[in-house]
Formats: sequence, structure tokens, C-alpha cells
Amino acid sequence: MAFTDYIQGIARPEALSAFMINLVAALVVLIVGIIGSIIVSRLFRKLLHSFEIDSVLKEQGVKIPFEEFTSNILKYLLYFMTVIWALNVLGLATTILQIILVVMLIVIIIFIILAFKDFIPNITAGFYIHSKGAIAEGDRISIGAVSGTIVSIDTIETKIKTKEKDIVLVPNALLLKTAVVKRK
Repeated sequence: MAFTDYIQGIARPEALSAFMINLVAALVVLIVGIIGSIIVSRLFRKLLHSFEIDSVLKEQGVKIPFEEFTSNILKYLLYFMTVIWALNVLGLATTILQIILVVMLIVIIIFIILAFKDFIPNITAGFYIHSKGAIAEGDRISIGAVSGTIVSIDTIETKIKTKEKDIVLVPNALLLKTAVVKRK
């Protein structure tokens, strides 16, 4: 039964009574699910802690709090399942799931666009630099406040070694946008 069916049927007393029973059942599912999620995630964290995963990872040089991270993921996954279960009790699960799916797809598309926002211009500039051959490895250049010798030109960035032996990574798109002085 869809949400609109509930709205249209609320005027009838028997429908209101059924809706109230479903609403109370959904609230009970939410309360029990949230409490259960907290308990299960804490038990999972203690289980992971007994295996000393964080200390093993620290010895390997990984500084991520794995135990806390995975137990939080489990907790929020259980929260999500609890909400879906409560919505299913109300008869709204499919509608809400469709809305959540559309929102998630929009967010993923936005993340992909933002991830490639700087990547694509740098690759295009890298191909342009390689095809024109205006600068090459071993050339001495100055770009802005950076001057040094080109160590390598990749598709995304150019590595410049300064007089102080520092390596500066310059995005290829910046090489095309700003003035580059080639020195002899």
C-alpha cells in the first residue's frame, strides 16, 4: 500500500485504526532496532579489539582506527536496515527506497563530476604538451615563483627539480594557463 493510499484512507475510522497500529509497530521496530544496532556494534568493536587489529595495523604503518571505523559502518548499516524495516511496516518502503536510490545516484554523479573536474583538463594539457613538444625533460624553466629543471612530464603533471633539490609537481593545465619561461 502506497503513501497516497494511506492519505486517502485516513478519513475512514477503520483505516485510521489500522494506520495507528502500523505506526506504533513501526516506532517499536525503530526503538528496538536502534538499541540493537548500538549493542551489536559495541560487541563487534570488542570482538575486533580482542584480535588487536588496530595494534597490528599500527605496526604495519597504517594509522586508520579500523576497529572503530568498521563498527561504525556496521552500526549505520543496521540503522539503515531498521529504518527500511519500519517503513515496510508502514507500507512506505518501496516509495522511500526509490527516492533514496535517486538521491544516491545524484550524489554519486556529483562526486564523479567533482573528481574529474581537474583531472580531465590536466590530461588534455598533458597530451597537448607532448604533441607540441614546446618543453621537454631536461629543459630549465620558470613558472611563477618556481624555477628549475624538468625531471619528467606525465599526462597529469610535470615534475620540476629546483636548485635546492626540491621536486615540485606542477599540474599540466597550469603550464598552459600561465607564462612559462624557458631558460638556456
